[in-house]
Amino acid sequence: MSPKPRVLLACNPHVRNAYLTPNDIARLESFAEWDWFSCEGGGIYSTNTDSATAQRLGETLADVDALIVCHGAPTITADVLAAAPKLAFIGELEGDRFASRIDLDAAWARNIRTVDTTNASSYPVSEWALALILVSLRNGGTHFRQLIAGDTGMKRELFPTMQGELWGKRVGLIGCGHMGRRLMSFLRPFQTDIFVYDPYLPQELPEVLGFTQTSLENVLSGSDVVVCLAPHTPKTEKMLGAAEFALLRPGTVFVNVSRGKVVDSDALIVRLRQGDICAGLDVFDPEPIPADSEILQLPNVFLSPHIGWYAGGAQTGFFGLMVDELERHFGGHQTYYDLTPRSKANRAGKPSA
Repeated sequence: MSPKPRVLLACNPHVRNAYLTPNDIARLESFAEWDWFSCEGGGIYSTNTDSATAQRLGETLADVDALIVCHGAPTITADVLAAAPKLAFIGELEGDRFASRIDLDAAWARNIRTVDTTNASSYPVSEWALALILVSLRNGGTHFRQLIAGDTGMKRELFPTMQGELWGKRVGLIGCGHMGRRLMSFLRPFQTDIFVYDPYLPQELPEVLGFTQTSLENVLSGSDVVVCLAPHTPKTEKMLGAAEFALLRPGTVFVNVSRGKVVDSDALIVRLRQGDICAGLDVFDPEPIPADSEILQLPNVFLSPHIGWYAGGAQTGFFGLMVDELERHFGGHQTYYDLTPRSKANRAGKPSA
């Protein structure tokens, strides 16, 4: 029998203790041997810059077939890879695709597969996006404010501010990554017409998933519901400003579950003051929302404090998805969540490769 492949996990103790479930560990051990390289510090958006840690990690990689990195790990550079002749797979557990713990060009030069399972947090966000759509179509923010103020009767005069049911509406998505594609599956039972703006999509995807790929202007001006799912990059920062919000028709619902910095907050507030659209916001810029922000007082807004990612319980789904990927890889199959030149261009805000 061939020996089991060796997998090394490089992360801080919090990730080791909180992200790895007994069930996922047992699944991994059924087809691979694994070990843990402990490194301190780090978070979603940072990488360990201690050169001694990188050197120690390199010294452990001679017989490693797959390396998994997360919070606390150093960047896997060409120098680190030079000490890893067997390495054929590098996976990032949770980096929001922007933590830069993998030198992608160096890995690709050695024909190493690169995978990111940050999308584990995208799936619960998609559910919350659907909830915010449904709440906002009925102007839930206004009704909730009246109820907690003690005015508990139904107000028929508010009906003109409500779009009502989602059934048959046109939903426009700004961004169509893992989050958007999962949201599409939730929207299908409502027989919605889906328009998408995302310059990084493979050309064949609209036909496969059954949506219309179009311009940002068409999404904003032609949709009953507009959902922002775009990542925060140099290209998308304040992508939605006064000119974009002016395109929203009266009655439009605007939902943002991605990142607050994609939106010019002042411009959004100005548009909401007109009172002819509703918004459901899980994210805002800045976060946490300042206590004196006008967004907290606008009646046509339903707010939540960036909770969409929470799936319930203490565990996360990142490691489970990574074990799935490792099983596919070592089984001789294609992986699902590869980091590619297209995704690299996206996170850098550069034109799609």
